[in-house]
Amino acid sequence: MNILITGCAGFVGFHVAKKLLNNKNNRIVGIDSINNYYKKKLKLDRLNILKNNSNFFFVRINLINFKKTEAVFKKYNIDVVIHLAAQAGVRYSLINPKSYLNNNIISFFNIIEISKNYRIKHFLFASTSSVYGDSKKLPLNENFNTDRPLSFYAATKKSNEVMAYSYSSIYKLACTGLRLFTVYGPMGRPDMALFKFSKDILNNKEIKIFNYGKHSRDFTYITDIVEFITRLVNKPSKLNIPYSIFNLGNGRSRKLKDYINIVEKNLSKKAICKNIKLQKGDALKTHADISKVSKITNYRPKITIEEGISNFIKWYREYYSC
Repeated sequence: MNILITGCAGFVGFHVAKKLLNNKNNRIVGIDSINNYYKKKLKLDRLNILKNNSNFFFVRINLINFKKTEAVFKKYNIDVVIHLAAQAGVRYSLINPKSYLNNNIISFFNIIEISKNYRIKHFLFASTSSVYGDSKKLPLNENFNTDRPLSFYAATKKSNEVMAYSYSSIYKLACTGLRLFTVYGPMGRPDMALFKFSKDILNNKEIKIFNYGKHSRDFTYITDIVEFITRLVNKPSKLNIPYSIFNLGNGRSRKLKDYINIVEKNLSKKAICKNIKLQKGDALKTHADISKVSKITNYRPKITIEEGISNFIKWYREYYSC
């Protein structure tokens, strides 16, 4: 099977590609722009690991370029698309919304339009738990209303879901949306909380605790996310409108304070904390109802945050020699 993964040098894209390459019948074509959202070294190191496999083919392009993106489909005879490239981050969307328009709306249109034109068998794409806004009803179920996003980032992801539904309805393109819940783990993004906490605690710098640490999140380890996604690849919707949406989470919500305590324990070092008020765009709590995805994939998350944080910090210390 020829599988195109966009954002292959990103955190989730790298791990999904690595898992799918374990099957020698898969040929993975990776697209990434290698942008400057965070330091390129980590992206290039991820990419170099993938390039060690002869069934991996990399193309460096920005999806906003329709012709260059289409050329990849022409050359590699793509069967399935896993679209994970996007401008991530709730807080960054408050200061640079245009990046989200270009990378999350225009680029999404390009990739789904080309997928339709080339009769792709299954189009999977990353959405986010942020589409639920600040819903007080928990756990969050896929059938809940998502019309009130708190950030422009969430609004672009909600737009992706609606665009994909229309393509499923009009063109019968099998589309599956993946609402990701606070993914963490080795090779993770430097702008994510666990990465920043570990770095700042080790360097004796204060860490910012938003909403005075009262947040709760459905922290989901990367291997559990990858297992869900790879099991869904061969499970496109069979409905008349072949569209599905799934929560991909751990199915449990933990307090941010607990998360920090576990980080401190693994680092054998106390954090210097600076408590800050609630930031715009932040939900108070996330908790995924994962019954739908667990039923179709026959899988439930296995990694606790205690084990996951331990794994991350072991990787961090080795990677940065600290």
